[in-house]
Amino acid sequence: MLYHLHELQRSWLSSASTFASIGSEMLSNPALAMGYMGMGQMAASALEVFAHATATYGKPAWGIEHVTVDRDQYPVVESTVLNKPFGNLKRFHREGLPEDAPRLLVVAPMSGHHATLLRGTVERMLQNYVVFVTDWADARDVPLHEGEFDLDDYMEYVIEFLEHIGPGKNGGGANVMAVCQPSVPVFAATAIMNRDGNECAPKTLTMMGGPIDTRCSPTSVNDLAMERPIEWFRHNVIATVPVQYRGSGRKVYPGFMQLAGFMTMNLGNHMMSHYEMFKHLNKGDDASAQATKDFYDEYRSVCDMTAEFYLQTVVEVFQKHSIPNGTFMHRGKRVDLGDITETALLAIEGERDDISGLGQTRAALELTPNLDVSKKRYYMAEGAGHYGIFNGSKWRDRIAPVVEEFIAAHG
Repeated sequence: MLYHLHELQRSWLSSASTFASIGSEMLSNPALAMGYMGMGQMAASALEVFAHATATYGKPAWGIEHVTVDRDQYPVVESTVLNKPFGNLKRFHREGLPEDAPRLLVVAPMSGHHATLLRGTVERMLQNYVVFVTDWADARDVPLHEGEFDLDDYMEYVIEFLEHIGPGKNGGGANVMAVCQPSVPVFAATAIMNRDGNECAPKTLTMMGGPIDTRCSPTSVNDLAMERPIEWFRHNVIATVPVQYRGSGRKVYPGFMQLAGFMTMNLGNHMMSHYEMFKHLNKGDDASAQATKDFYDEYRSVCDMTAEFYLQTVVEVFQKHSIPNGTFMHRGKRVDLGDITETALLAIEGERDDISGLGQTRAALELTPNLDVSKKRYYMAEGAGHYGIFNGSKWRDRIAPVVEEFIAAHG
C-alpha cells in the first residue's frame, strides 16, 4: 500500500510539474506580452521552482566526458567491465595516464541514492588513477528470480570486484575508497581477504564518513535506529514493489522513504536553497539557479534497497554495533578485524557531519590491533559536512590530496 500511495502521488505531481513548466515557459517567452505585465517574471520564477521540485527523476548519467589536469583536458572512457544482478563494476580511464597508473575502486553507498552521487569524487580521482566504481542496481528493477541481497552478498560483491580488477604488477590489489555506508562491509571484506591471503586484498582502504562505531557522537540517524525495535522498521518502512517494475513482488526499503528522511533532517536548509533558486531566477541569474538545479537533480534521484540488506544493516551496524563489539559475522563465521595486517587504513571525517558523527570512522583505526601504526592515518576535514567530504571544493582541494598522499605512501 505504501508504494502504491507513493506512485499515485508521483503521478499527480508529475502532471502538476508539467503544467507548471508550461506556465513558466509561457510567462518567460519574450514574444508574449503577459510576461511583461505586473508580477509576470516573479510568477514565472515561482512556477519554474515548483516544476523542478515536483518533477520525476530517473537514474542520472555519469556524463564524465573529460577531466582537466594542469589546465589540459583529457578525454575519459567509461565502460562496464562486470555485470551482476545487483550491481555492475564501472571503469573510468582518462587518456594520458601511464600504463602503470594506480587503480582505485570507489565503493558507492547503497543507501537510497545512485552511485552517480559520487560523480565529483570520481572526476577528481581520475586525474591520477584508473577509477572503478560499484554501480549498484535499483532493487525495484531486479527480478525476484535473482534471489535476495544482504550484507553477506554485498561483501562478496566487493571481493569479486577486487578479484576482477586483479593484483597489480608489483603485487597487491587495488586501492579502495569506501564512502559512508559501505565502510562497514568493505572493512569486514578487507579483514576476510587479509585472513585468506587473497592476492587482490586492498593495498589501502580509505573510509570516509563511515558508521564503524555509531556509539561515538551519535546523530539523529543513529538515534532513530536505536529508539525503535527492528519489527517497527519491518512493518513501517518496508514496502512491496508494484507490478509495473521488473522487481515486482520484491520487498524493499524504498528510496523515496530515505529521501524524505534526509530532506526532513535539514528541511530549513532545503527550503532556503529553493528560495535562493527563486531569487536567482527572478534576477535572471540562470547560472546560479542551474547549480542548485543540478544538485537537486542528483539528490532527488533515488533507488530502492532490498529489505534484507536494509534491515540487516540497521540491526548489525546501528543496534548491535557488531563491528566494534567483535561479533560481526559473514556466512556464519565471525569476522576478526585483527586479521588486517597488510592493508593500510585511512579514516576521514567531516567536522560538521550530521550523519556519521566525529569518531565513528576513526574507531576503525583502534579496532585493528595487528596493523602497524605506520599504516594508519586519520584526517578530520574542518568545516566539512557529510557530503562535503566527497564532493565540492573542500573535497577537491583539501581532502583528495590527503588521499593521494596516503595511497602514494602505501599503495
